Amino acid sequence: MNYIDYVADPTRDCAIVVHRGIWRAAPENSLLSIERAMSAGYDVVEIDVRRSSDGELFLLHDDTLERMAGLNQEPEALTLQQLSSLNLRDRDGGEANPMTGEKLPCLKDVFELTRDRIFIHLDVKDRQLIPDVIACARAMGVDQQVDFWGNLKTADDLAWIRANVSSQAVLFMAKTRLETSDADSQLDLLFQLNPFLCEIYFDRLEQVAERKALFQKAGIALWVNTLDSVSSAGFTDSAALRDPEAIWGRLIDAGISAIQTDEPAALKTYIASR
Repeated sequence: MNYIDYVADPTRDCAIVVHRGIWRAAPENSLLSIERAMSAGYDVVEIDVRRSSDGELFLLHDDTLERMAGLNQEPEALTLQQLSSLNLRDRDGGEANPMTGEKLPCLKDVFELTRDRIFIHLDVKDRQLIPDVIACARAMGVDQQVDFWGNLKTADDLAWIRANVSSQAVLFMAKTRLETSDADSQLDLLFQLNPFLCEIYFDRLEQVAERKALFQKAGIALWVNTLDSVSSAGFTDSAALRDPEAIWGRLIDAGISAIQTDEPAALKTYIASR
């Protein structure tokens, strides 16, 4: 099954999206963290993508290498060979975590590892890189296994997405905010684009629940982050660990069918119990 068919399947369980791989047991955005996400049977893994000084694509979240590799330098200033020689700090990095034998990976190695094993949410840090990432995915035969993400706030955003992503027949996830003053405008753009997937933000869950039928009729699946650092209205992983029904349960009941989390094992156990 390709990613679009998976997202559109009305019979599937809520998708568990693993944030930067299983980073509590390996360096985030490392091949090992991704391998552990696949071995545990999760649905989607999120990774962060940047481009090196010699035009190659690699995985890293931050604007510098300090947190994950102990090097106070912008990663885009280095070649892929230089980047690939760097050891990664364990877990989510920082001085409190030791260096490991894991190296900073390139995107091609990730695609080789994950082919036909897991879907991939690509957080491409510079939107202008997305066409190159699509080309890389297509060349490696994994373009129906990945999604691309971006803001959809203006007519210019809509035009860019249609020209550079929708036209390439790959899965695009729009980011829409219901808690802002221009929510109606963002929703209008969303329904003009009518993507298969939307990352939704809100300050009241009712803003999502009251539109559940509308999203379902349009065939738009909804994705929410419950990461402690990126969430909506207190719907966080920490709160879910205390009361999963009140957090993950209410989200699923409101129409959410993909949850990005740093607590995938707990979310998997909860979904199995529903």
